[in-house]
Amino acid sequence: VQLQASGGGLVQAGDSLRLSCAASGQTFRALDMAWFRRAPGKEREFVGGISWNGVNTYYADSVKGRFTISRDNPKNTVHLQMNSLKPADTAVYYCAAELWGRLPKIDFGSWGQGTQVTVSS
Repeated sequence: VQLQASGGGLVQAGDSLRLSCAASGQTFRALDMAWFRRAPGKEREFVGGISWNGVNTYYADSVKGRFTISRDNPKNTVHLQMNSLKPADTAVYYCAAELWGRLPKIDFGSWGQGTQVTVSS
């Protein structure tokens, strides 16, 4: 599967941003989807995930209540709505895919190229 992330940018603390990830090359509705991020000098961390049918969602504690993951299966797209952004959210955000049933495990095998999110204070 090929993944193309977009929507990153430079925002101020408290602002919102919506990331999108378009998938191709495999039946999207059969994929669990997730977002990860890597901040400068830190390891990659799980941000949120959504099951293949959209029924189950999972979030890191650090983003619960602020970020929402959703998917549009007819458009082969997954979104990450990020509200109340903080400087600590600054990172490169990656979307990832794995065949259905992977979540809540987070060892995903297919990755997009990443999109930079920078939150200024």
